[in-house]
Amino acid sequence: MSLSAPFLCLGGMNLSAPGARIQQKHEVVGSFYDQPRGLLRCGILQKMVFLEIGMNEDIVVPFHMLDLERLPLPKVILLNLLHRISCRKASNEHGYYIAITTLHTISELHQDEDTGAILFTVSLSCTTVKPCKGEILIGTVTRILEDGIILKYGPMSNILLSETRMNDYELDMSEEPMFLNVNGLSYIKKGTKVRFKVLDIKWIEREKDFIIWATILGDYLGPI
Repeated sequence: MSLSAPFLCLGGMNLSAPGARIQQKHEVVGSFYDQPRGLLRCGILQKMVFLEIGMNEDIVVPFHMLDLERLPLPKVILLNLLHRISCRKASNEHGYYIAITTLHTISELHQDEDTGAILFTVSLSCTTVKPCKGEILIGTVTRILEDGIILKYGPMSNILLSETRMNDYELDMSEEPMFLNVNGLSYIKKGTKVRFKVLDIKWIEREKDFIIWATILGDYLGPI
């Protein structure tokens, strides 16, 4: 499954199961942002951190979904997993669930005598992405508030940039809401792309999501 596909998360997975493995990788994904290569080379911009996670997942498939003559078993498994995507958006430990990457092995099938459901275990890998303090990313403004702005970057939609972290920018409500630089040379409004640095991160268990505090105080940061 391509990383440029819509963001996917996996519901019902026991990510803390014994034997689960985590390998950390550093990659740049063009569908998330377009980073100037010169800035990457000189270390001004950092690469997004991805995690590749391997785990075992217990699958329960209603009997009517399992037609071995018409639908291959791997496809049945994948459809079952994708059906539960909305149940889990992210986790504090692993970040946002992006995609199922590999179905490794499938155990022997067992049938529940009471319900007729098919039970089996799948060994799989999936890709996640997790925000990290100090990262420099490019997000898009989605809302203008009285005391700052909210940005979106990939699956991260709760990126808060406070007015106190926007040196020399003031709220201008005369026409379209925006933060206008005091020298009048730049502005930040809905739809503006902003290069920012991740200042702090907080996991909200009830929302199954992160709140990310950003700053544009520093060299090469701000609207682009």
